[in-house]
Amino acid sequence: MKKNILIFGLIAGIVVSIPMLIITSNCTSFDFEKGMLIGYSSMLIAFSMVYVGIKNYRDKYNQGVISFGKAFKIGSIIVLIASTMYVVSWLINYFYFVPDFTEKYAEHMINGLKQSGASLTEIEQKTKEMEEFSTMYKNPFFNAMITYTEILPVGILVTLISSFILKSKPTE
Repeated sequence: MKKNILIFGLIAGIVVSIPMLIITSNCTSFDFEKGMLIGYSSMLIAFSMVYVGIKNYRDKYNQGVISFGKAFKIGSIIVLIASTMYVVSWLINYFYFVPDFTEKYAEHMINGLKQSGASLTEIEQKTKEMEEFSTMYKNPFFNAMITYTEILPVGILVTLISSFILKSKPTE
């Protein structure tokens, strides 16, 4: 079981980390909306490995039988491996290659507010918010926790769905 989980977790981690690294490395001409769409799409593609990993374990190692709980456990560990690879990749990328990411994102947010006709008070408030966030984001622990909140909910949702679809009882 451990080998199965590790293989599918590593594959999912690579699939989700590489697009993020490519997208954010081009931060100067970055389209944040398109980047978010590509990012979440790559998460869904990567987390298809959860389904494949659970199915592989059920069919090859467990005689075609798996409980919801066991499937959920396998899927959750695959998600945790992939998510951790994503977070570590992001931390390295952020602190060594794109340390100005939050400033670029803040600029994008403020420009969006200006274009939408937001009041000067709203713009000033968002500017202050983004400055505070940028300061907190420089803390690796805070940065990692925020990054986990991007990816873990998607993985847990895919795990729940996969576990429900793949659960099976022994035939008598």
